[in-house]
Amino acid sequence: MSVSNIIIILVISVILFFAVKGTIQHMKGEGSCCGGPKEKAPKKKISGKPLSKLKVTIEGMHCDNCKNRVERKLDELDGVVAKVKLSQKAAYVSLYKEIPESLICDTITKAGYEVISVEAL
Repeated sequence: MSVSNIIIILVISVILFFAVKGTIQHMKGEGSCCGGPKEKAPKKKISGKPLSKLKVTIEGMHCDNCKNRVERKLDELDGVVAKVKLSQKAAYVSLYKEIPESLICDTITKAGYEVISVEAL
């Protein structure tokens, strides 16, 4: 085997190693996929009792970045506080104002995810 073949095999092996490592992290939800480094969404709190609560089942969330993006987008809405549970593929949304479900669904869709169902809690 020539030296050039050994170098090519070595380079391919290193590239393959990092590709497999990144894939494993992504599948575990530990990587920084879907738009950059991990950053926590600031927690929004509203005093008082919510008028209603919803469970929104969402498809397409893969990692903490996805979770934070959905929470951040929903929390930008006035009168809404959201908590996303990635393991359940769901956002638990507390509504402190009369807000149509369609606005919640549109916000999630515009963030790049698919709403599967919405149920009142």
